[in-house]
Amino acid sequence: MIEGLGLTALRSFDPETAHGLALRALRAGLGPRGGAVSSDRLRTTVAGIALPNPVGLAAGFDKNAEALRPLARTGFGFLEVGAATPRPQPGNPRPRLFRLSEDRAAINRFGFNNDGMKAIAPRLAERPEGAVIGLNLGANKTSADRSADFAKVLSHCGPHLDFATVNVSSPNTEALRDLQGRDALAALLDGVMRARADLAAPIPVFLKIAPDLTKDEIADIAAVAQEARIDAIIATNTTLNRAGLRSGQWLQKGGLSGAPLFERSTRVLAYLSTLTDIPLIGVGGIGSADDAYAKIRAGASAVQLYTALVYEGLSLVPRLAEGIDRRLKRDGFASVSEAVGTGRDAWL
Repeated sequence: MIEGLGLTALRSFDPETAHGLALRALRAGLGPRGGAVSSDRLRTTVAGIALPNPVGLAAGFDKNAEALRPLARTGFGFLEVGAATPRPQPGNPRPRLFRLSEDRAAINRFGFNNDGMKAIAPRLAERPEGAVIGLNLGANKTSADRSADFAKVLSHCGPHLDFATVNVSSPNTEALRDLQGRDALAALLDGVMRARADLAAPIPVFLKIAPDLTKDEIADIAAVAQEARIDAIIATNTTLNRAGLRSGQWLQKGGLSGAPLFERSTRVLAYLSTLTDIPLIGVGGIGSADDAYAKIRAGASAVQLYTALVYEGLSLVPRLAEGIDRRLKRDGFASVSEAVGTGRDAWL
């Protein structure tokens, strides 16, 4: 009841202000305090990282790593913060975040607004013990060499991370998605992997891709990721597609997230799982345990969410983990890994 009142109050503010207030409330100690939900069935390993459960927070909610400690108590199995760029940048002009309540969705055109790696790294260094934390790597809009930016952030922040994600799939930085092309991506990942090798303790590197790709483009990305020895692929980021939306905000420019993305992102995930043995993390439109379980059965070893928290609150996190546990038990799976990909054909 208290969470419902809080969500109602937050919806009386513009979305970006509400987002800031939610982070302030977490830092003030007003969030859940239960810790990660876990069980023998839920415990899993992705890219060598042991997770108490497969439900993660997607990048974008805590861009500047300001609420690591309270977020680690909300039930997530792992957290991804950022995106972080080498230099601070304000992002695109406001308004740049829009609720599509009728569609259980959001559109954002933030443009990698963040405090920069030098401010974010000390916060990561004070991370809560036992939490699994990754950082989404970004590039500055005005950088002369965007590919090099990803390696710079990894070199600076890598010592404080469990994993890092190369984000070349945001639609809100001009021409960023061009880096998903085969040759450009191969060159970028080569630089990132060399930066990883220079870390005292190298960490897994993930790659986050867009949902608006052809099958040939997905195949190229899978091949490049395999050649670069990427540790996991996150499928997917937000979409530019607007099919079937009902909200009056549907014409806003930016990336669409939330329920309308579920089918598109899950089909990309399932197809990708036929092309590579690299572990996959399913993102896009997850709002229930059924959604999360469908992503796992489509080929995801773990899942992430963000937009659904706007509508359901953080109590959704333990509900998802517990719901996945019940479904695994119902279907006779002893672990998450046993269920991965068992329903893939339904999405192909």
